[in-house]
Amino acid sequence: MHEPGPVDRLRERGRTSMRARLDRLSAKRWQIGQCAVAAGVAWFVAADLLGHPTPFFAPVAAVVSLGTSYGQRLRRVAEVTVGVAVGVLVGDLLTLQIGTGGWQLTLVVVLAMSTAFLLDGGQLVVTQAAVQSIVVSTLVPDPGAGLVRWTDALVGGAVALLAATVVPSAPLRRPREQAALVVRKIATLLRAAGEVMTDGASDRGMALLADARTTDRLIRELQAAADEGMAVVTSSPFRVRHRGNLRRMADLVEPLDRGLRSTRVLVRQVAVLAYHRRPVPSSYALLALDLADAADAVAEELEADRTPAAARSALLAVGDASGRVERAAEMNAEVVLVQLRSVVVDLLLITGMDQLESTNALPPPPR
Repeated sequence: MHEPGPVDRLRERGRTSMRARLDRLSAKRWQIGQCAVAAGVAWFVAADLLGHPTPFFAPVAAVVSLGTSYGQRLRRVAEVTVGVAVGVLVGDLLTLQIGTGGWQLTLVVVLAMSTAFLLDGGQLVVTQAAVQSIVVSTLVPDPGAGLVRWTDALVGGAVALLAATVVPSAPLRRPREQAALVVRKIATLLRAAGEVMTDGASDRGMALLADARTTDRLIRELQAAADEGMAVVTSSPFRVRHRGNLRRMADLVEPLDRGLRSTRVLVRQVAVLAYHRRPVPSSYALLALDLADAADAVAEELEADRTPAAARSALLAVGDASGRVERAAEMNAEVVLVQLRSVVVDLLLITGMDQLESTNALPPPPR
């Protein structure tokens, strides 16, 4: 078998990195578009409806407030809007009275940050107050503008607040889709492990182990999807009704993480046994294949946006069979059976059973 050289590995890593970057861009396309539209609307309101010339701070406040994350979005919008408004107001008033310069800038920043603290603002409010007061005093000083720029900052914040309540449905679907993806991966690894147990191909076992070791990112992506989904229902009053479903999806992260870890341990033992040409009972391979089919049934239910209770009977059948198989001669092969039973328990949790019910549902292991 051709062993990839350093150049090949570097090229593959570059392709993977580019795919990951494109995936991140695709995941953020709604937020990017929302920020762009909010900036345009804020400019339109300040310039065309209120008649302000060059309303710089309206789109700035809108974009800075919205950001590209759903987490704590309404709170962030409120904090940034207050910070921007305070900074612009203090900068405007002082620049109008004392002009610009080094000592004036020092005084402006001190007063802007102090005002933000007196308003009981958090770190984000205080920082934005300081930054915006600096911008007003140095980059766009315009003492004749009065309170126009402060009004522009409020317009931008108001537009951001309105935009923050409008969220797409995709982040609400993504946790369920990602959970199904994790279960599909468990099924794929189990099926491949069953085949390696059958044919004892060490090269396939090593390749399978390498594949299994790359699966940590699936759980990270699932956790991120669950967090984002919960942030969406918190940010938008129009999505509150989805909170229960999102909470149930978030509760799946831990059992899916354990299930994937148990599957990785199983794959490692199978690869080691194949490498050392140690036998594995054929009944263990059949259990792995049956469990893979049951896992696919769980994934199908998740993809259909249903609690996978319909797949429970298939999992229970595998668990029952795990108590009737023969003992293995090799201790490492015994570990394979233990991990198969662990995966059954973890998947039963996903079907709606609790930890005690899932554990008690399995018969004692063979003696």
